[in-house]
Amino acid sequence: MRILIVEDNVALADELTADLKRAGYAVDWLADGRDALIQGAIEPYDLILLDLGLPGKSGLDILREWRATQMLRPVLILTARDHWAERIEGLKAGADDYLTKPFHPEELQLRIQALLRRAHGQVNQPQLHAAGVQLDEGRQCAVKNDEIIELTAAEFSLLRYLMLHEGQIVSKSKLHDHLYDGETERDSNVIEVHVNHLRRKLGKDIIETKRGQGYRLQKNSG
Repeated sequence: MRILIVEDNVALADELTADLKRAGYAVDWLADGRDALIQGAIEPYDLILLDLGLPGKSGLDILREWRATQMLRPVLILTARDHWAERIEGLKAGADDYLTKPFHPEELQLRIQALLRRAHGQVNQPQLHAAGVQLDEGRQCAVKNDEIIELTAAEFSLLRYLMLHEGQIVSKSKLHDHLYDGETERDSNVIEVHVNHLRRKLGKDIIETKRGQGYRLQKNSG
């Protein structure tokens, strides 16, 4: 999953970037509101963390413009402003959630997980699961038949994305767009390698290859 951080506090942005990368997210960072307005609208981010007090253009103005163009991806506001009226303004502008600084990194990650599940119609699931496999996002491992299956960081990120899109055909180019940040050089064969590793660990039939189209993770039966 690919996240954009829009935050002009460099120290905080560095901390958030490191935390989110450890949690298996691809992360881009921008400090200027004018840049964020454009890049946030055109790049395929799964979620955006947006500060309100930005140089160039305020976070609220950015959010209003995004929503006016029907940009629907989840936006979580991060701000030092804790007045109730400002929180209401953020929600009215189209924010999906609101977190006041300072906050605990674990709370942010749980809110991100919840927003991503909600965005993909999995509101009632406390954890992702598909085809008899459950994903433990805290430990970055899979559980199948009560057995813990260790995953590499790349395998975990790929499985999480496919689980959020279970039953859907996901193209290799879309996987590249959502699993890697804007600075990472993309190898055309690396996705196929990680898919094969997941099949060996979780079962050869869990991920179906649709020739010329992409990959599809099995849906839960029933």
